[in-house]
Amino acid sequence: MPTIHAFAAVHPKAHLAEDVVVGPFCQIEEGVTIGPGTVMESHVAIKRNTTLGARCYVAQGAILGGDPQDKGYKGEETFLVIGDDCVLREYVTVHRGSREGNVTRVGNKCYLMAYCHLGHDVTLHDSITMANGVGVSGHVTIETMANIGGMVGVHQYVRIGKYSMVGGLSKIVRDVPPFMLVEGIEQQVRDINAVGLRRLGVSAKDRLALHKAAKLLFKSQLGLTHALDIVRREVPHTAEVEYLIQFQERLFKGKSGRGDQP
Repeated sequence: MPTIHAFAAVHPKAHLAEDVVVGPFCQIEEGVTIGPGTVMESHVAIKRNTTLGARCYVAQGAILGGDPQDKGYKGEETFLVIGDDCVLREYVTVHRGSREGNVTRVGNKCYLMAYCHLGHDVTLHDSITMANGVGVSGHVTIETMANIGGMVGVHQYVRIGKYSMVGGLSKIVRDVPPFMLVEGIEQQVRDINAVGLRRLGVSAKDRLALHKAAKLLFKSQLGLTHALDIVRREVPHTAEVEYLIQFQERLFKGKSGRGDQP
């Protein structure tokens, strides 16, 4: 049976795997599902319609599955789904979706440090790392293995590309290109995320192609259409360059600076 502290409150219609550990003063509401091996420290609140995967660690004071901070929310049935092997540190807050049936999703192996906040309808892919105090607004999508520095604020509907790095204290109001290092109030693209790409095993030749594409797209002062044409003609079409081109082409499809906004 789960290990539940005597001072915890677990609703009888919550579903906990056999080896879940629930610390003192935790509150687990109706309709919650918690996977095997997950541990919750003290004063954790898991709100209704939340699914928490296997082998997660939830630190003191975290609140998962709270009502969305959306003036249009009228009590509809919405959901939060968190994957396996996630670490949610002290006082992390994650809200459910904002409209009937909507889901806030957190992938596998995500690491959210203390005081991070994910708003309603956010989607995190796998292996996201967020440093302390990151605030993510509603409807944001963050792709695989992005790394977000401390105290970053992310505007609603923004998409942050995979394997990118956002420097601490940055203001993110536009989409962040994949594989890039971005920082500052003006959200400047500094260069490719070279260290991260090396760790991922991207070859020096492929990193050089991506660096050349980045210079044309973000440093040349060319218009985006012209810069993309030059990248297509002059830069080797590695897998990373192709994905970068596709990501930037989304700007022509009504997605500029606001991620997945309808």
